[in-house]
Amino acid sequence: MKHLIIALAASAILMTSGMAQRIGVTLSAFEHQFLVKVKEAMTEKAKELGVQIQFMEAQGDIGKQLNQIQTFMSQGIDAIIVNPVDTTATPKMTKLVTGAGIPLVYVNLQPAEETLPKGVAYVGSEEIVSGKLQGEGIAKLLNNKGNIVIMMGELATQAAVLRTEGVEKVVAQHPEMKIVGKQTANWRRNEAIDLMNNWLVAGTKIDAVVANNDEMAIGAILALQQAGKDVKKVVIAGIDATADALAEMEKGNLDLTVFQDAKGQGKGAVETAVKLIKGEKVESFVWIPFELVTPENYKEYLNR
Repeated sequence: MKHLIIALAASAILMTSGMAQRIGVTLSAFEHQFLVKVKEAMTEKAKELGVQIQFMEAQGDIGKQLNQIQTFMSQGIDAIIVNPVDTTATPKMTKLVTGAGIPLVYVNLQPAEETLPKGVAYVGSEEIVSGKLQGEGIAKLLNNKGNIVIMMGELATQAAVLRTEGVEKVVAQHPEMKIVGKQTANWRRNEAIDLMNNWLVAGTKIDAVVANNDEMAIGAILALQQAGKDVKKVVIAGIDATADALAEMEKGNLDLTVFQDAKGQGKGAVETAVKLIKGEKVESFVWIPFELVTPENYKEYLNR
């Protein structure tokens, strides 16, 4: 009888572990500070919910990301979370995953589809709002006049398009504000340094640099410093409120950024995936609010 009880207990443990929900996550890259926070929050929330989670890095390669999604499908994963490399490819991803009857959650970068089918959700922040917050902040600091350059993220992403659109809409409301340059630096600090140098060499008069993310804003700061320019004479804005960005703000080099809640997005993505696995009703678009960060309130975001 004792042996039977032990055997049944062991069997129950095996069954319980076998029933643990498994989520596969493919992130566009592991190198971005913001995505590091998203990944950490996902790991934390998965542990809290008793969910197994597996990460893969697409390294900016859409072909690799599609292969990773197919690998998760072949493993019989219960749900897939995707931070897309290229949002124009999301219709193909959606069709692939939903065709297999697997719940799908996009995170951080909004998919191209205006409406999402059943079993698919997006967790992120409403990108155009961040651009509007940037634009309004810049307009105030420039007294509604001046030359602006915009550093865009990867052009294939909705985030880059919508953040830029948000800034442009604000600028259009102020006749004495003008966008004199707009190019991509692909979210990357080193590319932003090169782009800023190009504008400086060309003699472009710049009163403000508006970057689609903090990494590019920091690149602009470094380029100005390397060129011997006074960074404090140029208004510089980013998005994400990363630790590096807040450090630059503390030095007086970054004038504003917009807090994007990486932890909120990461936890929200896992929570949404688990709800979809259970067949619970979820909103197609789960919005995590943006918040304006300035030298006056940046300390509130140091640990967020």
